Amino acid sequence: MSDIATADVENGFDDGVEEALNIVRIGKKPIMNYVVACMTLLNNGDAEVMVRARGQSITKAVETVDMLRRAFLKNIKVHSVDIGTEEVKREDGSTASLSMIEIVLGH
Repeated sequence: MSDIATADVENGFDDGVEEALNIVRIGKKPIMNYVVACMTLLNNGDAEVMVRARGQSITKAVETVDMLRRAFLKNIKVHSVDIGTEEVKREDGSTASLSMIEIVLGH
């Protein structure tokens, strides 16, 4: 569960900004890892959890939220969904546009 509030370069999230502890960043791990991370945050008293993903991980973020709502926390509500495009610097110095999604869940 190291994806909670960590800057993960392989997922394109290394922006040098300190993050809040209630963010679950979706990457290359299995969906159940992210579902458990969300459940842990919500059960430890966080009122809201943000599920954040970029690029090809967006599908996994939507599946994570759907699995949470369908199988584990049936009373959870989606407070907001934010989509957009971010400019990301590549290793060779060029920039690329990456789609992103942020889904905020809470009771």
